Amino acid sequence: MKVTDVERMVVDVPFTERQIRISEREVYNWSILELCKVTTDTGLVGWGETVIHYTWARVTDEAVNRVIGQSPADMMNDDALGAGLQMALFDVVGKALEIPCYKLMGQKVRDWAPISWWSIDAAPGDWLEEAKEAVSKGYTSFKIKQRPWWDIFAQVEAITSGVPSYFKLDLDANGTMQNAAAAMPIMQKLARHNNVAMFETPIPQGDILGNRQLRQVIPRPIAMHFGSPPYLTTVREEVCDGFVVCAGKSNVIKQGTLSAEANMPFWLQLVGNGLTTTWAAHLGAVLSHATWPAITCMNLYRHQLLTKPIEIVGGFHRVPEEPGLGVEVDEETVAKYRIPDQTIQDLNKKGERYDRPKPRIIGQVVYPDHSYVHLGSMSQGYGYYGQGHGPAHVDGVYLNALYDDGSEEWADLFDRAQQHPVRTRRDI
Repeated sequence: MKVTDVERMVVDVPFTERQIRISEREVYNWSILELCKVTTDTGLVGWGETVIHYTWARVTDEAVNRVIGQSPADMMNDDALGAGLQMALFDVVGKALEIPCYKLMGQKVRDWAPISWWSIDAAPGDWLEEAKEAVSKGYTSFKIKQRPWWDIFAQVEAITSGVPSYFKLDLDANGTMQNAAAAMPIMQKLARHNNVAMFETPIPQGDILGNRQLRQVIPRPIAMHFGSPPYLTTVREEVCDGFVVCAGKSNVIKQGTLSAEANMPFWLQLVGNGLTTTWAAHLGAVLSHATWPAITCMNLYRHQLLTKPIEIVGGFHRVPEEPGLGVEVDEETVAKYRIPDQTIQDLNKKGERYDRPKPRIIGQVVYPDHSYVHLGSMSQGYGYYGQGHGPAHVDGVYLNALYDDGSEEWADLFDRAQQHPVRTRRDI
Protein backbone atom coordinates (compact mmCIF):
# COMPACT_ATOMS: atom_id res chain seq x y z
CA MET A 1 0.00 0.00 0.00
CA LYS A 2 1.37 3.40 -1.07
CA VAL A 3 0.23 6.98 -0.51
CA THR A 4 -1.02 8.42 -3.79
CA ASP A 5 -2.44 11.74 -2.64
CA VAL A 6 -2.59 14.08 0.36
CA GLU A 7 -5.37 16.63 0.19
CA ARG A 8 -5.15 19.49 2.67
CA MET A 9 -8.26 21.53 3.30
CA VAL A 10 -8.64 24.52 5.61
CA VAL A 11 -11.91 24.83 7.49
CA ASP A 12 -13.12 27.53 9.86
CA VAL A 13 -15.42 25.83 12.36
CA PRO A 14 -17.43 28.34 14.43
CA PHE A 15 -17.03 28.38 18.18
CA THR A 16 -20.05 28.21 20.44
CA GLU A 17 -21.80 31.55 20.93
CA ARG A 18 -20.38 32.10 24.42
CA GLN A 19 -16.88 31.02 23.42
CA ILE A 20 -16.84 33.44 20.49
CA ARG A 21 -17.13 36.24 23.03
CA ILE A 22 -14.80 34.69 25.62
CA SER A 23 -12.09 33.81 23.12
CA GLU A 24 -12.03 36.93 20.98
CA ARG A 25 -9.20 38.52 22.98
CA GLU A 26 -6.72 35.70 22.52
CA VAL A 27 -7.58 32.35 20.91
CA TYR A 28 -10.10 33.58 18.35
CA ASN A 29 -8.24 31.82 15.51
CA TRP A 30 -8.18 28.31 17.01
CA SER A 31 -11.35 27.77 14.99
CA ILE A 32 -9.17 27.38 11.89
CA LEU A 33 -8.29 23.74 11.24
CA GLU A 34 -6.36 22.05 8.46
CA LEU A 35 -7.71 18.61 7.59
CA CYS A 36 -5.45 16.05 5.92
CA LYS A 37 -7.06 13.42 3.70
CA VAL A 38 -4.57 10.70 2.75
CA THR A 39 -5.51 8.45 -0.17
CA THR A 40 -3.70 5.20 -1.01
CA ASP A 41 -3.45 3.00 -4.07
CA THR A 42 -5.82 0.54 -2.36
CA GLY A 43 -8.55 3.14 -2.24
CA LEU A 44 -8.39 3.42 1.54
CA VAL A 45 -8.52 6.93 3.00
CA GLY A 46 -7.17 8.30 6.29
CA TRP A 47 -8.04 11.58 8.03
CA GLY A 48 -6.22 13.88 10.43
CA GLU A 49 -6.47 17.48 11.63
CA THR A 50 -4.27 20.33 12.80
CA VAL A 51 -5.16 23.56 14.61
CA ILE A 52 -3.18 25.86 12.35
CA HIS A 53 -2.50 28.56 14.93
CA TYR A 54 -1.86 26.20 17.84
CA THR A 55 -0.11 22.88 17.39
CA TRP A 56 3.02 20.99 18.32
CA ALA A 57 3.87 20.75 14.57
CA ARG A 58 2.17 21.91 11.37
CA VAL A 59 2.07 19.90 8.17
CA THR A 60 4.40 21.35 5.50
CA ASP A 61 4.65 20.94 1.73
CA GLU A 62 7.94 19.14 2.28
CA ALA A 63 6.27 16.64 4.64
CA VAL A 64 3.54 15.94 2.08
CA ASN A 65 6.10 15.40 -0.67
CA ARG A 66 8.01 12.96 1.53
CA VAL A 67 5.05 10.63 2.04
CA ILE A 68 3.78 10.54 -1.56
CA GLY A 69 4.65 7.17 -3.06
CA GLN A 70 5.70 5.75 0.31
CA SER A 71 4.16 3.12 2.53
CA PRO A 72 2.16 4.90 5.25
CA ALA A 73 3.37 2.29 7.74
CA ASP A 74 6.98 3.29 7.02
CA MET A 75 6.26 6.99 7.62
CA MET A 76 3.63 7.18 10.34
CA ASN A 77 5.97 7.23 13.35
CA ASP A 78 7.80 10.34 12.13
CA ASP A 79 6.61 13.21 14.35
CA ALA A 80 8.21 15.72 11.98
CA LEU A 81 5.36 15.15 9.52
CA GLY A 82 3.06 17.29 11.65
CA ALA A 83 -0.11 16.63 13.59
CA GLY A 84 -2.73 16.12 10.89
CA LEU A 85 -0.60 14.12 8.48
CA GLN A 86 0.73 11.72 11.12
CA MET A 87 -2.80 11.18 12.42
CA ALA A 88 -4.09 10.44 8.91
CA LEU A 89 -1.34 7.89 8.24
CA PHE A 90 -2.19 5.99 11.42
CA ASP A 91 -5.86 6.11 10.46
CA VAL A 92 -5.27 4.57 7.03
CA VAL A 93 -2.85 1.90 8.30
CA GLY A 94 -5.35 0.87 10.97
CA LYS A 95 -8.04 0.60 8.33
CA ALA A 96 -5.77 -1.50 6.10
CA LEU A 97 -5.03 -3.93 8.94
CA GLU A 98 -8.62 -3.74 10.20
CA ILE A 99 -7.47 -2.79 13.70
CA PRO A 100 -7.96 0.35 15.85
CA CYS A 101 -5.08 2.82 16.00
CA TYR A 102 -4.23 2.04 19.62
CA LYS A 103 -3.08 -1.46 18.56
CA LEU A 104 -0.40 0.24 16.46
CA MET A 105 0.82 2.12 19.54
CA GLY A 106 1.11 -0.40 22.35
CA GLN A 107 -0.72 -2.60 24.82
CA LYS A 108 -4.17 -1.37 25.77
CA VAL A 109 -4.61 -0.45 29.45
CA ARG A 110 -8.03 1.30 29.42
CA ASP A 111 -11.27 1.24 27.45
CA TRP A 112 -12.37 4.76 28.35
CA ALA A 113 -10.17 7.87 28.30
CA PRO A 114 -10.58 10.80 30.74
CA ILE A 115 -11.24 14.22 29.24
CA SER A 116 -11.72 17.77 30.56
CA TRP A 117 -13.70 20.84 29.50
CA TRP A 118 -11.54 23.90 28.73
CA SER A 119 -11.74 27.69 28.60
CA ILE A 120 -9.44 30.68 28.39
CA ASP A 121 -9.88 33.28 31.17
CA ALA A 122 -13.34 34.79 31.48
CA ALA A 123 -15.71 36.63 33.78
CA PRO A 124 -17.05 34.61 36.74
CA GLY A 125 -20.54 34.43 35.26
CA ASP A 126 -19.27 33.12 31.93
CA TRP A 127 -17.17 30.44 33.62
CA LEU A 128 -20.19 29.41 35.68
CA GLU A 129 -22.28 28.95 32.53
CA GLU A 130 -19.44 27.00 30.87
CA ALA A 131 -19.20 24.74 33.92
CA LYS A 132 -22.94 24.12 33.98
CA GLU A 133 -22.87 23.15 30.31
CA ALA A 134 -19.89 20.86 30.95
CA VAL A 135 -21.80 19.07 33.71
CA SER A 136 -24.87 18.70 31.48
CA LYS A 137 -22.73 17.04 28.80
CA GLY A 138 -21.12 14.49 31.10
CA TYR A 139 -17.84 16.18 32.01
CA THR A 140 -16.52 16.03 35.56
CA SER A 141 -13.57 18.46 35.29
CA PHE A 142 -12.84 21.90 33.87
CA LYS A 143 -9.39 23.28 33.09
CA ILE A 144 -9.43 27.06 33.50
CA LYS A 145 -6.87 29.77 32.83
CA GLN A 146 -6.06 31.65 36.04
CA ARG A 147 -4.90 35.20 35.31
CA PRO A 148 -3.80 38.16 37.48
CA TRP A 149 -6.32 40.42 35.72
CA TRP A 150 -9.23 38.48 37.23
CA ASP A 151 -10.13 37.81 40.87
CA ILE A 152 -9.58 34.04 40.86
CA PHE A 153 -11.41 33.62 44.16
CA ALA A 154 -14.53 35.29 42.75
CA GLN A 155 -14.25 33.09 39.64
CA VAL A 156 -13.87 29.83 41.58
CA GLU A 157 -16.65 30.73 44.01
CA ALA A 158 -18.97 31.51 41.11
CA ILE A 159 -18.33 28.12 39.53
CA THR A 160 -18.62 26.14 42.74
CA SER A 161 -21.93 27.81 43.54
CA GLY A 162 -23.57 26.08 40.59
CA VAL A 163 -21.87 22.70 40.10
CA PRO A 164 -21.84 19.39 42.02
CA SER A 165 -19.07 18.63 44.50
CA TYR A 166 -17.63 15.97 42.17
CA PHE A 167 -16.96 18.56 39.42
CA LYS A 168 -13.26 19.47 39.65
CA LEU A 169 -11.27 22.53 38.57
CA ASP A 170 -7.69 22.49 37.27
CA LEU A 171 -6.12 25.96 37.46
CA ASP A 172 -3.43 27.00 34.99
CA ALA A 173 -1.67 30.28 35.75
CA ASN A 174 0.96 29.88 33.00
CA GLY A 175 3.63 31.09 35.43
CA THR A 176 1.94 34.43 36.14
CA MET A 177 1.93 33.96 39.93
CA GLN A 178 5.59 35.00 39.65
CA ASN A 179 7.34 33.19 42.51
CA ALA A 180 6.72 30.95 45.52
CA ALA A 181 6.34 33.85 47.96
CA ALA A 182 3.60 35.45 45.88
CA ALA A 183 1.91 32.21 44.84
CA MET A 184 1.84 30.38 48.15
CA PRO A 185 -0.94 32.31 49.96
CA ILE A 186 -3.07 32.39 46.80
CA MET A 187 -2.76 28.65 46.23
CA GLN A 188 -3.31 27.79 49.89
CA LYS A 189 -6.55 29.77 49.93
CA LEU A 190 -7.71 28.22 46.65
CA ALA A 191 -6.95 24.74 47.98
CA ARG A 192 -9.62 25.24 50.65
CA HIS A 193 -12.18 24.73 47.88
CA ASN A 194 -12.89 21.02 47.53
CA ASN A 195 -13.61 21.51 43.83
CA VAL A 196 -10.06 22.73 43.15
CA ALA A 197 -8.20 19.58 42.10
CA MET A 198 -4.77 20.71 40.91
CA PHE A 199 -2.57 23.55 39.69
CA GLU A 200 -0.56 23.79 36.48
CA THR A 201 2.60 25.91 36.18
CA PRO A 202 1.75 28.37 38.98
CA ILE A 203 5.18 30.01 38.66
CA PRO A 204 7.86 29.72 35.94
CA GLN A 205 8.86 26.08 35.54
CA GLY A 206 12.56 26.94 35.57
CA ASP A 207 12.28 28.11 39.19
CA ILE A 208 13.30 24.78 40.71
CA LEU A 209 13.59 25.98 44.30
CA GLY A 210 10.29 27.84 44.18
CA ASN A 211 8.35 24.96 42.65
CA ARG A 212 9.80 22.55 45.17
CA GLN A 213 8.72 24.85 48.00
CA LEU A 214 5.19 25.05 46.63
CA ARG A 215 4.91 21.30 46.20
CA GLN A 216 5.89 20.79 49.84
CA VAL A 217 3.15 23.02 51.26
CA ILE A 218 0.24 23.00 48.76
CA PRO A 219 -2.20 20.12 49.40
CA ARG A 220 -2.99 19.67 45.71
CA PRO A 221 -1.03 18.14 42.81
CA ILE A 222 1.10 20.49 40.72
CA ALA A 223 1.50 19.76 37.00
CA MET A 224 4.26 20.98 34.71
CA HIS A 225 4.90 20.63 30.99
CA PHE A 226 7.20 17.68 30.34
CA GLY A 227 10.81 18.63 29.60
CA SER A 228 11.12 21.89 31.52
CA PRO A 229 13.11 21.48 33.70
CA PRO A 230 14.73 18.44 32.10
CA TYR A 231 13.08 15.14 33.04
CA LEU A 232 15.86 13.89 35.34
CA THR A 233 16.03 17.24 37.14
CA THR A 234 12.25 17.30 37.60
CA VAL A 235 12.20 13.82 39.11
CA ARG A 236 15.31 14.24 41.25
CA GLU A 237 14.31 17.64 42.65
CA GLU A 238 10.64 16.64 43.08
CA VAL A 239 9.33 19.90 41.65
CA CYS A 240 5.94 18.60 40.50
CA ASP A 241 3.51 15.72 40.90
CA GLY A 242 2.87 15.01 37.23
CA PHE A 243 3.15 16.25 33.68
CA VAL A 244 1.44 17.86 30.73
CA VAL A 245 2.35 15.90 27.59
CA CYS A 246 2.00 17.54 24.18
CA ALA A 247 3.84 16.13 21.16
CA GLY A 248 3.65 13.78 18.20
CA LYS A 249 2.94 10.08 18.62
CA SER A 250 6.54 8.91 19.11
CA ASN A 251 7.40 11.58 21.64
CA VAL A 252 4.09 11.14 23.45
CA ILE A 253 4.85 7.45 23.88
CA LYS A 254 8.38 8.26 25.05
CA GLN A 255 7.26 10.90 27.55
CA GLY A 256 4.40 8.74 28.76
CA THR A 257 6.77 5.83 29.33
CA LEU A 258 9.22 8.02 31.26
CA SER A 259 6.34 9.35 33.36
CA ALA A 260 5.36 5.79 34.21
CA GLU A 261 8.94 4.95 35.21
CA ALA A 262 8.79 7.78 37.75
CA ASN A 263 5.22 6.76 38.72
CA MET A 264 3.97 10.24 37.80
CA PRO A 265 0.55 10.80 36.20
CA PHE A 266 -0.02 13.16 33.29
CA TRP A 267 -2.64 14.52 30.95
CA LEU A 268 -2.44 14.62 27.18
CA GLN A 269 -2.75 18.15 25.83
CA LEU A 270 -3.55 17.72 22.14
CA VAL A 271 -5.71 20.62 21.02
CA GLY A 272 -8.23 20.14 18.26
CA ASN A 273 -11.72 19.01 17.37
CA GLY A 274 -13.31 15.56 17.05
CA LEU A 275 -10.47 13.86 15.16
CA THR A 276 -7.81 15.11 17.58
CA THR A 277 -9.92 14.13 20.58
CA THR A 278 -10.25 10.60 19.17
CA TRP A 279 -6.50 10.48 18.46
CA ALA A 280 -5.82 11.45 22.08
CA ALA A 281 -8.09 8.63 23.25
CA HIS A 282 -6.07 6.06 21.28
CA LEU A 283 -2.80 7.35 22.77
CA GLY A 284 -4.30 7.43 26.25
CA ALA A 285 -5.52 3.86 25.82
CA VAL A 286 -1.95 2.49 25.85
CA LEU A 287 -0.28 4.82 28.36
CA SER A 288 -0.73 3.59 31.92
CA HIS A 289 -0.21 6.96 33.59
CA ALA A 290 -2.44 9.07 31.32
CA THR A 291 -4.91 9.21 34.19
CA TRP A 292 -5.46 12.97 34.42
CA PRO A 293 -8.21 14.31 32.10
CA ALA A 294 -6.96 15.13 28.61
CA ILE A 295 -7.20 18.65 27.20
CA THR A 296 -8.36 18.82 23.59
CA CYS A 297 -10.63 21.91 23.64
CA MET A 298 -13.24 20.05 21.57
CA ASN A 299 -15.94 21.84 23.59
CA LEU A 300 -15.08 25.15 21.89
CA TYR A 301 -16.56 24.05 18.56
CA ARG A 302 -20.19 24.00 17.44
CA HIS A 303 -19.58 20.87 15.38
CA GLN A 304 -17.08 18.03 15.88
CA LEU A 305 -16.88 17.36 12.09
CA LEU A 306 -17.86 13.76 12.81
CA THR A 307 -21.03 11.97 11.67
CA LYS A 308 -21.50 10.63 15.20
CA PRO A 309 -20.58 13.06 18.01
CA ILE A 310 -18.26 11.89 20.77
CA GLU A 311 -20.25 11.17 23.92
CA ILE A 312 -18.84 11.95 27.35
CA VAL A 313 -19.94 9.67 30.19
CA GLY A 314 -18.80 10.43 33.73
CA GLY A 315 -15.81 12.42 32.48
CA PHE A 316 -14.66 9.71 30.04
CA HIS A 317 -15.17 8.86 26.37
CA ARG A 318 -14.92 5.42 24.83
CA VAL A 319 -11.77 4.44 22.95
CA PRO A 320 -13.02 3.27 19.52
CA GLU A 321 -12.62 -0.39 18.59
CA GLU A 322 -13.38 0.17 14.92
CA PRO A 323 -10.49 0.18 12.36
CA GLY A 324 -8.20 3.21 12.25
CA LEU A 325 -9.33 6.14 14.33
CA GLY A 326 -12.74 4.49 14.39
CA VAL A 327 -14.75 7.60 13.54
CA GLU A 328 -16.29 8.91 10.32
CA VAL A 329 -15.69 12.44 9.08
CA ASP A 330 -18.81 14.43 8.22
CA GLU A 331 -17.70 15.53 4.76
CA GLU A 332 -20.86 17.54 4.13
CA THR A 333 -20.13 19.72 7.16
CA VAL A 334 -16.46 19.94 6.18
CA ALA A 335 -17.54 21.31 2.80
CA LYS A 336 -19.79 23.84 4.54
CA TYR A 337 -16.94 25.31 6.58
CA ARG A 338 -14.16 24.88 4.01
CA ILE A 339 -12.17 27.94 2.93
CA PRO A 340 -11.82 28.11 -0.89
CA ASP A 341 -8.59 26.53 -2.12
CA GLN A 342 -7.81 29.59 -4.22
CA THR A 343 -7.83 31.76 -1.10
CA ILE A 344 -5.32 29.43 0.56
CA GLN A 345 -3.13 29.24 -2.55
CA ASP A 346 -3.01 33.03 -2.89
CA LEU A 347 -1.92 33.35 0.73
CA ASN A 348 0.69 30.62 0.36
CA LYS A 349 2.24 32.46 -2.58
CA LYS A 350 2.77 35.42 -0.25
CA GLY A 351 4.18 33.18 2.48
CA GLU A 352 1.13 33.72 4.68
CA ARG A 353 -1.37 31.48 6.47
CA TYR A 354 -5.10 31.85 6.52
CA ASP A 355 -6.20 33.74 9.62
CA ARG A 356 -9.09 35.67 11.03
CA PRO A 357 -8.58 39.43 11.34
CA LYS A 358 -7.09 40.16 14.74
CA PRO A 359 -9.70 42.02 16.83
CA ARG A 360 -8.77 45.56 17.78
CA ILE A 361 -9.31 45.33 21.52
CA ILE A 362 -7.61 46.98 24.49
CA GLY A 363 -7.58 44.82 27.61
CA GLN A 364 -8.34 47.15 30.51
CA VAL A 365 -7.36 45.70 33.89
CA VAL A 366 -9.49 47.46 36.52
CA TYR A 367 -8.31 47.60 40.14
CA PRO A 368 -10.42 48.46 43.23
CA ASP A 369 -8.36 51.63 43.83
CA HIS A 370 -9.60 52.99 40.47
CA SER A 371 -6.25 52.44 38.73
CA TYR A 372 -5.92 50.68 35.40
CA VAL A 373 -3.43 48.75 33.30
CA HIS A 374 -4.15 48.76 29.57
CA LEU A 375 -2.82 45.86 27.52
CA GLY A 376 -2.36 45.92 23.77
CA SER A 377 -2.76 42.13 23.73
CA MET A 378 -3.38 39.53 26.38
CA SER A 379 -0.16 37.69 25.49
CA GLN A 380 1.63 40.93 26.40
CA GLY A 381 0.19 40.58 29.89
CA TYR A 382 1.89 37.24 30.58
CA GLY A 383 5.38 38.70 30.50
CA TYR A 384 4.35 41.92 32.20
CA TYR A 385 2.75 40.25 35.20
CA GLY A 386 5.01 37.20 35.20
CA GLN A 387 8.02 39.46 35.64
CA GLY A 388 6.44 41.20 38.61
CA HIS A 389 5.36 44.50 37.02
CA GLY A 390 1.90 43.96 38.45
CA PRO A 391 0.55 42.04 41.44
CA ALA A 392 -0.01 38.29 41.19
CA HIS A 393 -3.49 38.78 42.64
CA VAL A 394 -5.75 41.55 43.93
CA ASP A 395 -9.21 40.92 45.35
CA GLY A 396 -11.82 42.53 43.16
CA VAL A 397 -9.68 42.96 40.02
CA TYR A 398 -11.40 42.37 36.68
CA LEU A 399 -10.88 42.85 32.95
CA ASN A 400 -12.80 45.06 30.55
CA ALA A 401 -12.59 44.77 26.78
CA LEU A 402 -12.37 48.24 25.21
CA TYR A 403 -13.45 48.10 21.57
CA ASP A 404 -12.47 50.55 18.85
CA ASP A 405 -15.00 53.37 19.11
CA GLY A 406 -13.45 55.42 16.32
CA SER A 407 -12.18 58.13 18.65
CA GLU A 408 -8.70 59.64 18.59
CA GLU A 409 -8.40 58.90 22.31
CA TRP A 410 -8.99 55.17 21.77
CA ALA A 411 -6.57 55.04 18.83
CA ASP A 412 -3.87 56.83 20.82
CA LEU A 413 -4.26 54.49 23.80
CA PHE A 414 -4.26 51.45 21.51
CA ASP A 415 -1.04 52.55 19.79
CA ARG A 416 0.69 53.17 23.11
CA ALA A 417 -0.52 49.89 24.61
CA GLN A 418 0.87 48.00 21.62
CA GLN A 419 4.32 49.16 22.66
CA HIS A 420 4.00 48.69 26.43
CA PRO A 421 1.21 48.30 29.01
CA VAL A 422 -0.20 51.72 29.95
CA ARG A 423 -1.04 52.61 33.55
CA THR A 424 -3.62 55.29 34.29
CA ARG A 425 -5.64 56.51 37.26
CA ARG A 426 -9.15 57.93 37.16
CA ASP A 427 -9.95 61.06 39.10
CA ILE A 428 -12.18 60.18 42.07
